[in-house]
Amino acid sequence: MGVYNVHERMLPVPGAEAGLLIDGLSGDGDRLWPRHDWPPMRFDGPLVPGAAGGHGPVRYTVAAYVPGRWVRFTFSGPRGFHGFHEYTVHPLGPDRTLLRHTLAMHARGPARFSWPLAFRPLHDAALEDSLDRAEEACTGTVARPARWSRYVRLLRRLVR
Repeated sequence: MGVYNVHERMLPVPGAEAGLLIDGLSGDGDRLWPRHDWPPMRFDGPLVPGAAGGHGPVRYTVAAYVPGRWVRFTFSGPRGFHGFHEYTVHPLGPDRTLLRHTLAMHARGPARFSWPLAFRPLHDAALEDSLDRAEEACTGTVARPARWSRYVRLLRRLVR
């Protein structure tokens, strides 16, 4: 099963400022990953190609990193996740930037069921929370905060 999933947020800041959010991923001052509500993103070293880690049961390796612009992670788990996810910064003017998260993978074996039933709703909620954090980091507020569905709240209770 092919999966292509995109989440994006327009930020009223220069591309370089939005890029700092990517550069801070998994660090002490991470302002992008919603680590207080979701398993934290951690790696076995700094954010450089080859660093291995992930968040919760989702495991990946840093495949490519262009500071301030792009980071791509290739999946190593859960079983059946074959592909990548990435954050990218797209400057659209001097004070306007699109921050995008893209997940592209083939779900095989058990992932054909676990992705649509559990991982996708949790992924979507976590990514919207991540983009809320980005918006708050850049503007001090979030215009329309993401809300978890009842199903996401149920899944989170079951996972605990």
